[in-house]
Amino acid sequence: MEMQSTRLMEKIRQQKAVIGVIGLGYVGLPLAIAFAKAGFTVYGFDVDTEKIKTLKAGKSYVIDSKDEDVAAIVESGHFKPTADFSGIRLLDAVSICVPTPLNKSHEPDMSYIISAVNDIKKNMHTDFLITLESTTYPGTTEELIEKELAAEGYAVGKDYFLCFSPERIDPGNAVFHTGNTPKVLGGTTASCTEHGVFLYQQIVEQIVPVSCPKVAEMTKLLENTFRSINIAFINEMAMMSDKLGIDIWETIEAADTKPFGFMKFSPGPGIGGHCIPLDPMYLSWKARASNFYSKFIEIAQETNKGMPNYVISKVSEALNLRSRSIRGSRILILGMAYKPDIDDVRESPGLEIYELLKGYGAILDYNDPYARSFKDKNGDKVESVELDYAHIGAYDCILLLTKHSDYDYRIIGEKAKMIVDTRNAFEHQSNVVKLGAPTNNAEKNFIVKTAVIHRKGYFRTYQIRK
Repeated sequence: MEMQSTRLMEKIRQQKAVIGVIGLGYVGLPLAIAFAKAGFTVYGFDVDTEKIKTLKAGKSYVIDSKDEDVAAIVESGHFKPTADFSGIRLLDAVSICVPTPLNKSHEPDMSYIISAVNDIKKNMHTDFLITLESTTYPGTTEELIEKELAAEGYAVGKDYFLCFSPERIDPGNAVFHTGNTPKVLGGTTASCTEHGVFLYQQIVEQIVPVSCPKVAEMTKLLENTFRSINIAFINEMAMMSDKLGIDIWETIEAADTKPFGFMKFSPGPGIGGHCIPLDPMYLSWKARASNFYSKFIEIAQETNKGMPNYVISKVSEALNLRSRSIRGSRILILGMAYKPDIDDVRESPGLEIYELLKGYGAILDYNDPYARSFKDKNGDKVESVELDYAHIGAYDCILLLTKHSDYDYRIIGEKAKMIVDTRNAFEHQSNVVKLGAPTNNAEKNFIVKTAVIHRKGYFRTYQIRK
């Protein structure tokens, strides 16, 4: 787009603009680091004083942000972590990256955004760029920021610039990060979009401008609702395959050989993280306000939320093969984080599965090399036990919930009495019961591996159950 230079743009171009990031979590901290490494002075604001102390000491608490990067930008003076929000008056641009959870009624909790906006209002000035990155429902940017600042006498696009640009952080992703993930951005006016694009171009390779904040807000919800619905579909197919005596994992691999018209999704014990379990509910809530009801979203949520109970049924069936019940059985849960090789347990299905097994009287341990502890439903701290491969056989059942790369699946498979595999990490063998495959065949399963030569010359290994 054709951009007309302004005073704020000149400050950005010369790296004299002071940037602020409100909320230093898994979205805000990498963003602040990116701006600081690009040469800007960055103020990082957070209400959590322990986080501020950690950052000032040159340490990171976010898995994708390295200690050495934090230490370098703090030492250089480019990064100034603080809990004093009056520093907003020193900024030229601010990005809001605060949490947006659901409340107990499964409605959007906007309190963190409202708090950030109130801090901005107290320290507001002209020629100022505000970008909201927190995932939220379409209309939030105008309703909670533009209208509030208009009441204070500030005209958007004239006195200040306002954009929405959804975060697209994928924790633990070794390939895509803040810099190389295309960034969608929608401004309230054309001038707002121009300023937002110009700022983020300093740290992001590709900016995707859209017509307005609502489109940008909807984009994030569409991305994650798409995933939620497709995960729900494959989860339902897994349960159906179980009933039909079919292995869903073998079926998925066969379908994935089609070079068009199929996108691979894998079943699992449920959905976790901040985005996929919550984002569709923002969209559903906003749609209901316009008298539109999304059957797809509601059915997907119901299906995904039902997976922990399905996992419990597989544990019960697995133990039954050894003439045991859940009550009194020693069970080791492997993995509590919601995805591999990260420490994030937010909305993890493992939390519910832990409580369900505990309620049925299981004697539980869990191990996670990344998520070292979590709080149970009573608020008590539960700590990860050390994984001693020599004593795997002391447990009546091993329940794999997260496919961490740290685990030696061959040794676990050899030493475990019984395994419930929700991630297709183990070979088919007599002591493995898989999610999405019939339990009653577990003791009859063994594998013949055969390699088929593809016409392009590479081998593909297929597992044939006999």
